Amino acid sequence: MHGINDEVFTAAEAMNRMMTRDFSRLNGPIFDVLVCGGGIYGAWTAYDAALRGLKVVLIDRGDWANATSSASSKLVHGGLRYLENFDFKLVRKTLAERQMLLAAAPHRVRPLRFGVPVYRGGRLDRFRLAVGLTLYDGLAGAIGGGQGFRYYGGRRFSGRFPFLRADGLKAGFTYLDAQTDDARLVLELVAGAQSAGAVCVNYCEAGDFLERDGKLSATVVTDRTTGESMAVQARHFVNTAGQWAFRLQQGRQNYRLSKGVHLVLPNLLGNEALLLTAKADGRVFFMIPWYGRTLVGTTDTDYAGDVDAVKVEAEDIDYLLNEVNHFARNTHWAKDDIIGAFAGLRVLKASDASSPSAVSRDWELQAAPNGLLTSIGGKLTSARSDAAEIVDRLCGDLGKPVRCATFGKPLPWAPEGDFPAWSAAMIRRAVALGIDRESADWLLFRYGSRVPEIFDQCGKRPGSAVRIVADAPFIVADLLVCARTEMVVRLEDLLRRRLPLLILAKLAPKEVRRIAETIAPVLGWDQERIEAELKAICVS
Repeated sequence: MHGINDEVFTAAEAMNRMMTRDFSRLNGPIFDVLVCGGGIYGAWTAYDAALRGLKVVLIDRGDWANATSSASSKLVHGGLRYLENFDFKLVRKTLAERQMLLAAAPHRVRPLRFGVPVYRGGRLDRFRLAVGLTLYDGLAGAIGGGQGFRYYGGRRFSGRFPFLRADGLKAGFTYLDAQTDDARLVLELVAGAQSAGAVCVNYCEAGDFLERDGKLSATVVTDRTTGESMAVQARHFVNTAGQWAFRLQQGRQNYRLSKGVHLVLPNLLGNEALLLTAKADGRVFFMIPWYGRTLVGTTDTDYAGDVDAVKVEAEDIDYLLNEVNHFARNTHWAKDDIIGAFAGLRVLKASDASSPSAVSRDWELQAAPNGLLTSIGGKLTSARSDAAEIVDRLCGDLGKPVRCATFGKPLPWAPEGDFPAWSAAMIRRAVALGIDRESADWLLFRYGSRVPEIFDQCGKRPGSAVRIVADAPFIVADLLVCARTEMVVRLEDLLRRRLPLLILAKLAPKEVRRIAETIAPVLGWDQERIEAELKAICVS
């Protein structure tokens, strides 16, 4: 990677970073492991295994991070609320991962301070919060150095969070956690796995499994873009398909599903988040600044419906809006104020607990008699650690005792050297090219060391430094680079996961059409394909 003053970014380097989709590469020698499911668990597993020298193939029936892994609260956190359930082991593990990722991926994982108000008659009082936050900081090793929690009287806390209603506000605390872009975190890991030698193909579905002597030996894989199928041989198979895991387990669903819904509202908070306790049921929910909007969520309800048709229901919207309005000062948010919304399913371990919120978020690896390993449960934050256990097991079974190297390893797009100095230099370059300051800041968050690709695009194409739409911090060059280099197959891949415009802006049909026509030459789409893509996301 280049130094902060190096203006050169060669075409060869750009090509090396380009994600390529090549179904034919599945037709090769026997793989060591085939990973089914390209969410956060599949991505970490493939990346770790490839770094250890295993022959890896990673597939997903849809796009990378197309389900739960792009429908999270976008947090890298220890889970303060889990301390109430005395789940110290999980909190310690996730806090260790948070601290590691803050250091190893400063472009991808950013510190975020949360406020916790204490209201008269509320469920959480000052003493319990102070004890819990002291323990939380202690488990993270974050006491001192400006990272620890802080206490505020009611008036000072109200001044820090003027959005909150002041009546009954006795005091408040702030504490440190972190946030990310979940879909781009997955994408970066898939890109890293591919660079390390893994074969990674999205829109590629595993069908019938083949066995030899009672053990899995191959699966029939279908390219969903062409209909072509082939048998792919592997020594081991890992099921990280999340809500679709049962389809690979011959229909046995030995886990629990919980639906989580988030709303996207206008910017209410500035640069700090809030952890709040719902009046309706005492659950914790968040208000989080994200790409200049406010993310509100999440719900946590049992789900027994169609896993291919998870959607935001009217009662989900009412629940979250009612809770936001309960805490809002002189403001009443209505459905018309919602910019975007999304739903996802959490896969939880089987439990008899009456509420999904009471079920542990810890992770387990299930092994079937035929050798299929299935990942159940877990969290975005702890996925790297859990994936390392999966790969440890694979290496043991293969007789290749190679130790995990992902803990503390900079992520594939992490810039080298002094990150603040690098960031300042990149921002100066961006502004000089005509990119507005807010969009430039988010470009660094999205691309890390790849951001010179954006600058190169701005130099090549006049007008590509401007925003795609006025009120969202994404520029035309970002759109074009994503389309060309990030394994985009469908328009929704681009507008929901590469750039989350579909949930961060109320796009008019003509704006979506303009975007589709802009990227059509890059992706080789004709007018018929453009119309099909617009129809698929309900734009005419």
